[in-house]
Amino acid sequence: MLAAAVLTITSCATERGASPIGSGTQAAEAQESSGGSQDFGTLESPCGEGDASGATDQGVSDTEIKIGYGDDRGYAQSPGLNKEMSDAVTAMIDWCNEQGGINGRTIVGTDYDAAMTQANTVMQEACRSEFMMVGHGFAMDQTAEQTRVACNMAAVPAYTVSPDAANGPMTFQGVPFPVDYANGAAWFQMAKMHPDMLKDFDLVGSTMPTIITSLQKTRSMAEAAGFELKNCGVTINYQGEPSYLPFAEKYKQCGVKGLWTSRSPVPNEFNFFKAVQQVGLDPIIFGEATWYADTASEFNEGSGLLDNLNADMTFQMLENADEVPAVAKYQELVEAQGGKTALLGMQATSSFLLWATAAKECGSDLTRQCMIDELASIHEWDGGGLHAVTDPGKNMPAKCGLMVALEGGEYTQAFPEKKAEFDCSDEYLIKTEPSTWGTELGPDRISTKYLGPNVIKPQV
Repeated sequence: MLAAAVLTITSCATERGASPIGSGTQAAEAQESSGGSQDFGTLESPCGEGDASGATDQGVSDTEIKIGYGDDRGYAQSPGLNKEMSDAVTAMIDWCNEQGGINGRTIVGTDYDAAMTQANTVMQEACRSEFMMVGHGFAMDQTAEQTRVACNMAAVPAYTVSPDAANGPMTFQGVPFPVDYANGAAWFQMAKMHPDMLKDFDLVGSTMPTIITSLQKTRSMAEAAGFELKNCGVTINYQGEPSYLPFAEKYKQCGVKGLWTSRSPVPNEFNFFKAVQQVGLDPIIFGEATWYADTASEFNEGSGLLDNLNADMTFQMLENADEVPAVAKYQELVEAQGGKTALLGMQATSSFLLWATAAKECGSDLTRQCMIDELASIHEWDGGGLHAVTDPGKNMPAKCGLMVALEGGEYTQAFPEKKAEFDCSDEYLIKTEPSTWGTELGPDRISTKYLGPNVIKPQV
């Protein structure tokens, strides 16, 4: 179960880092383009002085707003897991407070460590003191969801994992990943990049239940984009195989020229692609944003085995900081505190900014009800330019994406050709089959599992 949770996280994020912006002219231009402390990319800062007052809700006083955030950095099998999220929120809290907080109230953050197995304990603690949870992500969020809903802990997480949390009540995300809709941009882009290979791709199967479910969704997206996927019948044990050569040979006999994998860039996956090369295959390798990662580029720098790799992104590349002021601003703030920059950190940043934007609008009436009303009314959001436009208010994903390519140890944008530009279309939004949801949704597309009569609902 723990391994499944870790995998699910990486399906929508990556640990890819970046070097500092630099010094001299390039750094000065990047800092200037980020708009100074009063703007975050194209987003006017929601932070600043004001005269908001009143103890309007738990965690809110005349002078303070208490929020919780956090990650799984204390997980013994992966120390520091997703710490880039807390690094980002810590930096954003400081940035906001330097401007005067939210309408004059200082933000006081509690940085929680769920250490993978302690998500419910963390949520129980947060329920006693925090106004909201913001910019967090816990791999085992399914263990905390009932507690969160029961105490009406409204949340703007960086990411969710379990179906009940992804479509949970009182939850809004800067980059939503609901269970009932998916952004299929990557498959449409792959079809444009390789129109002669629509009948030559297959999916890498796995014994893990969460991957089996995700493959059903992936197949539907591929078919919507015009692919007729092969069904080579290859299923690989998630825990590893003594030898990957028989599986690679089976793909070769099947005539595969492209392979899509939901796995992360881990040693077992590298061993699989070594076997693919050994049997004489040189396929296009297609993966999610998790493949935009230091581990992949470091492995490929010495081997070249992933030179045919493409990974799809909803976020801007960190390498695009010179073109995207929001990315430059994110790097500037996090690196100034010695934190780690990565896509998951940008995801936490986007959710923090979403929360702060709604909180500003509430003014003195800073209640969870007001926050939910305001968040539900935000239907166009890109975090100041960090990512493609989403609809947090309706919990709808982006209809855009860009594709990156890896050669040696360097990533570049492969599609669209113009750097920092997204490819968008309404047809990229795919409605998924209910059999893949993993939860029951009500007519408002909210998970019904933990709903009670006291759940706060939007009144807009």
